[in-house]
Amino acid sequence: MANITKKVSWSSRCDEFGAVGEETPLLNGSDQARPLRQDSASGRPKEIAHNEKLLSLKFESLDYDNIENQLFLEEERRMSFLAFRCLEISRWVICGLIGFLTGLIACFIDIVVEQLAGIKYKVIKENIVRFTEAGGLSISLILWAVLNSSFVMLGAIMVAFFEPIAAGSGIPQIKCYLNGVKIPRVVRLKTLVIKVCGVICSVVGGLAVGKEGPMIHSGAVVAAGVSQGRSTSLKRDFKIFEYFRRDTEKRDFVSAGAAAGVSAAFGAPVGGVLFSLEEGASFWNQMLTWRIFFASMISTFTLNFFLSVYHNKTGDLSNPGLINFGSFESEAMGYNLYEIPLFMAMGALGGLLGALFNFLNYWLTIFRIRYVHRPCLQVMEAVLVAAVTAAVAFIMIYFSVDCQPLAPDHTEEYPLQLFCADGEYNSMATAFFNTPERSVRSLFHNPRGTYNALTLGLFTLTYFFLACWTYGLSVSAGVFIPSLLIGAAWGRLCGILLASTTSTASTWADPGKYALIGAAAQLGGIVRMTLSLTVIMMEATGNVTYGLPIMLVLMTAKIVGDYFQEGLYDIHIKLQSVPFLHWEAPATSHWLTAREVMSSPVICLNRIEKVGTIVDILSNTSTNHNGFPVVVQVSVDDEPAKLCGLILRSQLIVLLKHKVFVELARSRLTQRKLQLKDFRDAYPRFPPIQSIHVSQDERECMMDLTEFMNPTPYTVPLETSLPRVFKLFRALGLRHLVVVDDENRVNGLVTRKDLARYHLGKHGLEELHLAQT
Repeated sequence: MANITKKVSWSSRCDEFGAVGEETPLLNGSDQARPLRQDSASGRPKEIAHNEKLLSLKFESLDYDNIENQLFLEEERRMSFLAFRCLEISRWVICGLIGFLTGLIACFIDIVVEQLAGIKYKVIKENIVRFTEAGGLSISLILWAVLNSSFVMLGAIMVAFFEPIAAGSGIPQIKCYLNGVKIPRVVRLKTLVIKVCGVICSVVGGLAVGKEGPMIHSGAVVAAGVSQGRSTSLKRDFKIFEYFRRDTEKRDFVSAGAAAGVSAAFGAPVGGVLFSLEEGASFWNQMLTWRIFFASMISTFTLNFFLSVYHNKTGDLSNPGLINFGSFESEAMGYNLYEIPLFMAMGALGGLLGALFNFLNYWLTIFRIRYVHRPCLQVMEAVLVAAVTAAVAFIMIYFSVDCQPLAPDHTEEYPLQLFCADGEYNSMATAFFNTPERSVRSLFHNPRGTYNALTLGLFTLTYFFLACWTYGLSVSAGVFIPSLLIGAAWGRLCGILLASTTSTASTWADPGKYALIGAAAQLGGIVRMTLSLTVIMMEATGNVTYGLPIMLVLMTAKIVGDYFQEGLYDIHIKLQSVPFLHWEAPATSHWLTAREVMSSPVICLNRIEKVGTIVDILSNTSTNHNGFPVVVQVSVDDEPAKLCGLILRSQLIVLLKHKVFVELARSRLTQRKLQLKDFRDAYPRFPPIQSIHVSQDERECMMDLTEFMNPTPYTVPLETSLPRVFKLFRALGLRHLVVVDDENRVNGLVTRKDLARYHLGKHGLEELHLAQT
């Protein structure tokens, strides 16, 4: 009997459930998926069973390898050297536009969040001041909770009901897209609009989130749209950049968009390039590096310039990113050689806390997949988290006795006096009663003695669990800033404790310095980035001095964290059963060959094939294949046919749509020859086969595939080892790899799912189930 499983996907509405097809045995055994428990009245599942040892068949691959058919080669040969130069200039223009638009979006988010949060905190502060003297502070708590919940509810409704793919930071989805997985709706215009509005609502709603992560997704959507010279959502075609309407070119621009997003978020253009290299792009070259750096620099400059205009300081380019850590002066913030072991110990602590964060979030996400799968439930959970966050913050501020004197030149945005004496403010309120970015900056730069140890300890504990609960809600939100805030709080606490141990320590144990190291350790422990994060932190702080300590801290955090649990983004990719290909094949997979890995038998097409046969193959829902080897009979005997090319489902659909049949070509001499432009116009939303009408007479016609198939597909012999197959597939960005015998006869086909299902588990090499989820 087939298992019945259902998983919440990044793009599904989760109303139906599907059955798993043929099971693939695990090399080391696995639990069976649990059946659904159904609500008998409504017929809907109460609980959605989840088995992480599944690999979804619903995710398709992108074509990162150019289809070098006759049409493509003819077009390339016709192009002059000048035309190629114009294309190169177009690429630079597109990257400039990507940077400019990403910077504008970042600027818009920043200004709207600042205005709305300012109004919210002003209203709550006035209310608290009024009721502190008169009594009845519970009204202030209710007001705070209602304001937070209203904003969050608006953001959650937009995401849950209109575009579920816009939930979260979007970084796992963009990683998958750049890896070669087609995530439905991930780079749509609607996704961008919901993402931007959603992140504004989340941050203003006081959740433990940041607006930096979603900037990376926003940049990627902008890049995917601009590079195509049209909007399929708005049905507007500007007839520009038509040459770039294919996955290979689009991928490079999306890499630039992701980098521009990082650059706008942190004011770190070099960090953006390295982020794209380390976390995103699967394919890289020197010219791409230059163009991505150009897009990142334009993005930072655009944000900088427009924020300077907004702050009435036109030309004062001192706001390079959405988060500005402020400048760390070298004199006050120097470090000694003997402090490096302390920093590394903090890195290890960050790795442990990061692993705990990921572990808790992992089980929370599984709980959400099983039980919180309807949009209304997702909205209710988001509203509950918003109300609890407001209540916890209020209670912490209310019972805090940490009063600090308010200096004349104070930098506090909304100082709350509450029960403190005149001329003093509540220190806990600085951490909670603020946007997370401002709280991070105050932890980095507020002078010694601003916070006491108890305040920081309680704040770290509560914010850790709030941030963990918040990540994975149906709201647009990033995890960067909450991670930095948690780390900055316990890092500053470490600095205070060190300073209190000895009298000499107070001279070198600057709490701001340790807050920076703690922030890096915590973020590294959660997301496990090393190279790019080191440079982002260096650029955001504007101080190269901390390059070595930050690098050592991040390395330590990654090593310690990886021992217990994967990084947060990798966990979420795995929970969605995405066939993600890592850089290398599993270490112990050399004994597997292409013969064991490949899918077979393979549906092949003849070079001149009957239209009815093609329509039947494409209409067969049980074998929803996307690539078909084209074979030719070399002799009249019954010998198996030999491989002569490969053709894609999308190409066949375009051919059927334009009725490119042999008989029609003979009868109508005036018929326009199909061009590459016809395939580009249909990209990326090729019509389904059901929408194409083929009459009974047309079914008897023949179709010649010679001109449209790729005559030189990549092939491997049957005995090729899995690591070698993996390396070829991964490095070239293939979608299909044909397995042939000595006579060049087709024996099987290797796709992304055939490779992704092998992974190293706790007990050695394991094979995942393939499921139609």
